[in-house]
Amino acid sequence: MTDAIDWTAAATELDRHGCARLSGFLEAATCDALIGLWDDTGRFRSEVVMARHGFGSGAYRYFAYPLPEPVAGLRGALYPPLAAIANLWAERLGEPVRYPDDHAAFLDRCRAAGQVRPTPLLLRYEAGDWNALHQDLYGEHVFPLQVAVMLSRPEEDFTGGDFVLVEQRPRQQSRAEVVSLARGDAVIFPVRERPASGSRTWHRRAMRHGVSRLRSGLRLTLGIIFHDAR
Repeated sequence: MTDAIDWTAAATELDRHGCARLSGFLEAATCDALIGLWDDTGRFRSEVVMARHGFGSGAYRYFAYPLPEPVAGLRGALYPPLAAIANLWAERLGEPVRYPDDHAAFLDRCRAAGQVRPTPLLLRYEAGDWNALHQDLYGEHVFPLQVAVMLSRPEEDFTGGDFVLVEQRPRQQSRAEVVSLARGDAVIFPVRERPASGSRTWHRRAMRHGVSRLRSGLRLTLGIIFHDAR
């Protein structure tokens, strides 16, 4: 799944637009298998009902360790090429942090800071549900990129429910990016901020993401976050 990705093109899309779409990232059978995990409550450590916390409307469940396949495999395979991009971003922004090549080594860093709870999750939206713009920050250590994968079939299983990114531009109005995803497509996007090229140097642009109102049906998404939570 990850070997076929053109990572140079993905990095370019992230620089240009703040996100990169990966077409046909997962096969339909894998999407079905992941959707089927929703009802296997023993696979999850917790559930969040968004309306109770002012996050929007809908629900999501965080997987427990050990992560099921293919979630564990995807998380481990996606991390190394994303770490290369993350290190380039840190260099551009003049940050001292560097991310190890191996995801296990990065998780060791998280555990040393008390971040021990897994963060990959399934998100479930029904008609009328939506997700407020937010950032997935869970502790001191934050890996700057994350991935969402569409598991349901747009226009068949649901309508509406677009993935939305909003970029805050210094001294300018914010910019919105709507990412259209087919079943099995993935999107790579910033957790908190990204570097953007200015007239003389790189500067930070804060990013938030969410989901617009679902008009009908049922929408499930896999979220892959690479840092763990306190």
